Amino acid sequence: MKKITFICTAILAAGVFSLQAQDHRFVEENPTKPDKTEFWDPEIRVVSPAKTPSDAIILFDGKNLDNWETVKDGSPAKWKVEDGAMTVVKGAGNISTKQKFTNYQLHIEWRSPIEPETLKSQGKGNSGIFMQGMYEVQVLNSYQNRSYRNGQAGSIYKQTPPLVNATSPMGEWNTYDIIYTAPKFTINGGIDTPAYVTLIHNGVVVQHHTKIQGTTEYIGQPKNPVHGAGPISLQDHGNPVSFRNIWIREM
Repeated sequence: MKKITFICTAILAAGVFSLQAQDHRFVEENPTKPDKTEFWDPEIRVVSPAKTPSDAIILFDGKNLDNWETVKDGSPAKWKVEDGAMTVVKGAGNISTKQKFTNYQLHIEWRSPIEPETLKSQGKGNSGIFMQGMYEVQVLNSYQNRSYRNGQAGSIYKQTPPLVNATSPMGEWNTYDIIYTAPKFTINGGIDTPAYVTLIHNGVVVQHHTKIQGTTEYIGQPKNPVHGAGPISLQDHGNPVSFRNIWIREM
């Protein structure tokens, strides 16, 4: 029995030593050799940095809306798919991904339609991208089309305006790269950590680790309902805005 106990103790000790060898908490206070502060395992996962990263989930490839549904009733999305893009059909309603997410890198390209000069401010090229179905990053034709600061393209709607206006002219494509971390809630329904978003618009940082105050309401103050993972939603605001090349990387 003593022999078995000794063997088990030795195995356990070896395991602990192995963990300590890779755990920075057990690094000696003032190491004198460089390898004492080098951590090799686990090896960093390889991702091919192509136009679409190798580990990305393709949400829209320009062919169909199989990954999307109508927000209102969960029926198949009814937006138009043509020439590699999906376009808002007025009255068809907002659409959402069938899959739900928490923390991620989202790539999405959008284009404002060619619309008359009689349309102005929020009436021109208006749509939106909702993180977890409730926090809107504004899509708007903000090229030579002034609107309220916290409602133009690249804003966290009705909360935080973009640092700059990087919007392309009507009819040209815009690119959003969004880094999003979901909020965390306490056991009694309070906010432990708020949601944060970084937004790169056409290669320009317009939101830098911006705190999302809560739901992006059209009227009234933000709300903070407790929730889990949620979809990516796109808004039907009545303007025929188009989207293409949508992919996401979970983090």
